[in-house]
Amino acid sequence: MSLGEFDLIARYFDRPVRRAALGIGDDCALLTPLPGMQLAVSCDMLVEGRHFLSTVDPERLGHKALAVNLSDLAACGAEPLAFTLALALPRADEAFLAGFSRGLLALADASGCELIGGDTTRGPLNICISVFGQIPVPVKGTGALLRSGARPGDDLYVSGTLGDARLALEVFRGTVSLDGTSLDAVRQAMELPQPRLALGMALRGMASSAIDVSDGLLGDLAHVLRRSGVGAVLEVDTLPLSDVMRAQPLSLQRLCALSGGDDYELLFTAPAERAAAVAAAGAAAGVAVTRIGRITEHLDAGDAQLQLIDAQGRVVIHQAPCFDHFKT
Repeated sequence: MSLGEFDLIARYFDRPVRRAALGIGDDCALLTPLPGMQLAVSCDMLVEGRHFLSTVDPERLGHKALAVNLSDLAACGAEPLAFTLALALPRADEAFLAGFSRGLLALADASGCELIGGDTTRGPLNICISVFGQIPVPVKGTGALLRSGARPGDDLYVSGTLGDARLALEVFRGTVSLDGTSLDAVRQAMELPQPRLALGMALRGMASSAIDVSDGLLGDLAHVLRRSGVGAVLEVDTLPLSDVMRAQPLSLQRLCALSGGDDYELLFTAPAERAAAVAAAGAAAGVAVTRIGRITEHLDAGDAQLQLIDAQGRVVIHQAPCFDHFKT
């Protein structure tokens, strides 16, 4: 007997809620943020062939589907509360569903973010998650981290390392060859990103702006510069790279780290006098944070708002585009 829609939900996704007022089973879920808190809401869609390979392990896919949404909460400094799942499936494949739900719910439990509803339908594999978090109502700069707060003189930071997910993609495209151990490492970066939730919350009241690196460092930095009305100098030789990435040619390192995307690290700015506090926040969150440049005044119209320089202060020209759903 084939698995029906409601049996599918009951078997793989229906769980009792602890933080929400009402979860799966009614037409709406109910959330009650704590007094003095605002709701943070984000939504991301993952489409087979566009965001993930058809050969990906279902458990890893479940993890990544939630992780990319939690990364948005991290970039705002929000504490996760709950999420909804809309899932289109070509068929009710129980082996896929068992692995997918296991990866999804393991990260949900680890992050304190519970599944409270959603939808299922038949169609090409497509995963859409809406995630809800809470952030203190702004009081003296302690509210949500935004893209619009960077100021001239601020330092520019990134968490973790950059480029491994793009390097894994290049292996699958056949443009790069890696040994098995190295491939396993970069494939894990691509398929099991770790949302920097603890770091995001620690940076509230400290960072002046933030964004998560999803479409490529340069592309996401451009969003911050545009929203903040500032420029930046990016020191490309300071970019944090894994040992596998450092073993690659310089041109490939820069392609992956600057334009690669799918890193889900936090890119943020903070006043220079808060450098020690930023380092302490990273240490407390268990995440390396690296200063990679500085924010400058907005240049005259027509001039580039971002300058790339190497360790010798020479201008670096980099023209590889970052990811864009309708251009890439």
